[in-house]
Order: sequence, then structure tokens, then C-alpha cells
Amino acid sequence: MNSSPPRYKRWLIPILGPRTSKVMPTQVEVAIREQENQGEVLAKIVQMVIATVWGALYLVSPQVRSEHLLLIPVAVGTYMLVNGLLLLWAWRRRLPNWAVYTSIIFDMFVLYFVIWRFHMLLDQPPAYYLKAPTMTFVFVFIVLRALRYDPRFVLVAGAAAVVGWLVLVIYAIANDPFGLGTSFNMKDYAISAAVFPGAETEKILAIVLVTAIIGLSIYRGRELLVRATTETMAARRLSRFFDSSVVEDIRSGENGILPGEGRARDAAILNVDIRGFSGLIEHLSPSESIALLTDYQARVVPIIQANGGVIDKFMGDGIMATFGAVRDTDTYAADAMRTMEAIMYDFRDWSKDARLAEIARCGIGLSVSAGPIVFGAVGDSERMEVTVIGATVNIGAKLEKANKFFQSMAVATRRAFDMAVGQGYQPKRVPEFIAADVEGLAPQSQLAIWRSI
Repeated sequence: MNSSPPRYKRWLIPILGPRTSKVMPTQVEVAIREQENQGEVLAKIVQMVIATVWGALYLVSPQVRSEHLLLIPVAVGTYMLVNGLLLLWAWRRRLPNWAVYTSIIFDMFVLYFVIWRFHMLLDQPPAYYLKAPTMTFVFVFIVLRALRYDPRFVLVAGAAAVVGWLVLVIYAIANDPFGLGTSFNMKDYAISAAVFPGAETEKILAIVLVTAIIGLSIYRGRELLVRATTETMAARRLSRFFDSSVVEDIRSGENGILPGEGRARDAAILNVDIRGFSGLIEHLSPSESIALLTDYQARVVPIIQANGGVIDKFMGDGIMATFGAVRDTDTYAADAMRTMEAIMYDFRDWSKDARLAEIARCGIGLSVSAGPIVFGAVGDSERMEVTVIGATVNIGAKLEKANKFFQSMAVATRRAFDMAVGQGYQPKRVPEFIAADVEGLAPQSQLAIWRSI
């Protein structure tokens, strides 16, 4: 069975753009409705500003007859009151569609009422209001409907504008005190109260064309809005599983991460681990264990991210973060050392937190290594994992475990410490420098250790 669209649809889709699916995730639909309502709030504010300027111009006009002045402030005042109430409504909750449609009709009615009063203000035949400059605000009111990202409201505004102008034209022809009626002579139209059908046809045609063009633009733009909102929601969900920097790299066009692709970088690796966590949670329920782990991560992760670190993975109670792997930076070692130092100083206050007091009694271990790494994505096109590999990564993990042997709180290679100082790092507390054997490092390698803070 052939499921391809009919030929006319295949021709129209490239021009109009693909039709937005009617079935959208609830979160996406709510987000789009919120954007639409914000557009309505902005439209109401603009309309109230226009009405204020508009009414002021009529009131200060020296050519109007005073007996007709009262209706202008009444009309403008009523218009501002209604739109003020609608603005308050839209500000507090989403306007329903019927209220928007009613507002569009009301806007056009008030606009055409003021245009209709124009000939009375000047004490002229009705045909004179067809030349009123206020007519240009019709296009402004149509354009304002585009702020809702829905072509239906633009089309309704255009239809109301066309119908309203036709009514004004018919009224002007039917109420001609001089019997001039219509004229196809441009000179007569320019110097008399005759109605020129060609001019009015052009105005209506202009309204139709503006409505159609804006409606088509909104129709095409709405698909982009849905896609952008969907991608934003997806990025937020991804950020719960990947670091925000990794998510951005995944989303970034040609430079996005591909399976099997690797990039050589100079970076620093930070490892954080809780001492004796397995024994700590033996007397806790599964939910209590996970809650304790979450509280600990919620305390450490912001410190890492505030210093430019990217969480590579959570390994039970261990946290591995990278600096300079996802994004090139000239201060990767300094950033890692500052982060390690910040976590150690913050650890002193954990005993004051009822949720972290048990971890504070056990202690934590940290390590920093720096050097060349390989950053990339492993997996296949269906599931990927972003990771870092290399000797620098392995050394970092072994250094963290060496804290038990050194009875230290943190340890870093001397190379990483010297690189950090060269990149602007100034330690709040100078570490102890020792030569020791650590698996993966040369014999009697130089290390920097912090036994306490």
C-alpha cells in the first residue's frame, strides 16, 4: 500500500513547510502555550500604548469640533479598560481561545468606530473617513496577532479588518449628502467626497495580502517553535544524565560528538570518594542509602561545576570530573586544584549538616592528575557514553586510593601542582611534598599531599 502523500501535498510541503504534528508531548504543549500567552501579554501592552498615543493625538487636534470630542476619550477609555482587564487575565493565567477571538473583534470594532467618527470631528461627509490616516493601525493590529505564534488569530484579525472596512465603505456610499456616490476619476476622489472603488479595493487587497503573508510566516515559524521547544526540553532531560557542557557539544551541529570519534586534549582529572561508604550504609535502608548519596553529590557537584569542571561519571560513592576535556581551557590544572581545595574546605562544615554528619565522620579522599587524555564517545548510534581515557585518568584513580596509605585527605602529582601554579593557582595551604611509589607512576615520584585542612 502506497502511504506517500498526494502529489499536491508533495508540492506544497516544501513551500509551506511541514505541518506541525497535532500530537505533542504534554510538556512541549504547555511550554508553547506559555510562549503564546506571553505574546498575548506583550500584544496587550502594545495596544494600550497605541491607544494612549492615538487618543492624545485626537484630543490635541485643533481642527476637531468640540461637541464630538467626548466620544473619543470614552471609546479610548473603554478600550484601555477592557484591554487592561484582559492583560491582567493573561498575566495571571492563560487566555482561552474564545477570549482572544473576542478581543480581536473588539479591537477592530473600536478602531473602526474611531475611524467612523473622523468625518464628524471634521464636520465632513462620511466618505472623508475613508481617507483617515488612522486606517494604517489596521495593519498594526493584524501584525500584533503574530505574537501568539498561531496563524488562526492572524487570519481572524485580517477577516475582521476586511469585513469592517467593507461596512465603512458601504456606509459612506449609502450616506452621501451630496449625491456624489462613487467615481472612477482619481481627480474627483482627491478633491471631493466621492468614493473611489479602486482605492478601496486596493486597501482591502493590501489587508488580505498582509494577512496572508503574516499567516504563512507564522505557519512556517510555528514548526520551528515546536522543534526548538522539543529540543530544549530534550536538552533539559539530557542534562540530568550528562553534564550541560556535554549536552551542548552533542547538540552542536557539525562539531557534535560521533561514536568512535576521539580528541586528544591536555586536561586534569579530579576524583572524589567517601571513605568506608560500604560499611556506612550497611545499617541503612536502600532508600536511605541513595538519599545519603544524593545529598553528598548535591554538595560536591555544584562546587565542581562552579569551577569549570564536567562530571564524567558517578561510580557509586565516587565522583570523577574532568577539566579541559570537553572544552579546551588554558587553566585546567588550576581549576582542578581550586576545586579540590574548595571541596576540602567545604568538608569542614559537613558535620554541621545533619544529613552529611555521618559522611563527615568517615572522611573523604580526593586526587588530581593532569596531562594528556583522549576524550570521545563510545557505543553505537543508538546509545553513546562520553568518556575520557588514558594514563592520566588511570593515575588519578590510583592516586585517590593512595590516600589510605598516606593517611591523607588529598593527593596530586607534583606535575599537576606545578602546572596549576603556572596557570595562576595560589594554594591557601601549601601541601607536603613527598617522594613515593604509586602504581602507574615512576618509582619515587614527586607528590603533593594534604593530610588535613
